[in-house]
Amino acid sequence: MLDRDGFRPNVGIILLNQKSQVFWGKRIRTHSWQFPQGGIDRGENPEQAMFRELHEEIGLMPHHVQVLARTRDWLRYEVPDRYIRRDARGHYKGQKQIWFLLQLVGHDWDLNLRATDHPEFDAWRWNDYWVPLDVVVEFKRGVYEMALSELARFVPRLDGRHEGRHDPRNRHLRPGFRPRDGAEQAVSTSTPTGASMDLPPGASFDPDPQTSLQASPEAKP
Repeated sequence: MLDRDGFRPNVGIILLNQKSQVFWGKRIRTHSWQFPQGGIDRGENPEQAMFRELHEEIGLMPHHVQVLARTRDWLRYEVPDRYIRRDARGHYKGQKQIWFLLQLVGHDWDLNLRATDHPEFDAWRWNDYWVPLDVVVEFKRGVYEMALSELARFVPRLDGRHEGRHDPRNRHLRPGFRPRDGAEQAVSTSTPTGASMDLPPGASFDPDPQTSLQASPEAKP
């Protein structure tokens, strides 16, 4: 389902643990990593699509998470031709996304990368909030920066356990980055609770978030 400009409606998911680290998944049978994301099907609204993708990609149900916020507007990126299927070239241009910030309120063992017969990821890790921006494929970087920046002020505080923050109103504001106009208007929907840290079934875990990170090609054209 494409809009008139050739962009597919899509949702992106930033999932936080109790340390306000973000879930980062490794694409199955590749060395590329990304946030969970997926298309919005006909008849779905963005929140419905988000919960469906949340289950399909990492096995979580609505009661496992709390929705903290979402981006107010569509964030768009164009996909280079080399990442587009041959039969889609000429009419598919890229993605327009609504991004959701979620807090895991279940346990890490509730995650299940094999919840469906067509898994998207075969490994996962928790990363510091801004790490994905430094390693995501170039054509997605602008959208990642806008989404992370717009949603950063809704990330739960950790009672001062994080240091080096430059803005007490937004401890995840990236130094030197100027958020896009209107970023402060992200939609807040809830307040968070904590979660515990354990390995889920059916997944491997790389304890070093700074190694083996590569750009992720387009997952779902």
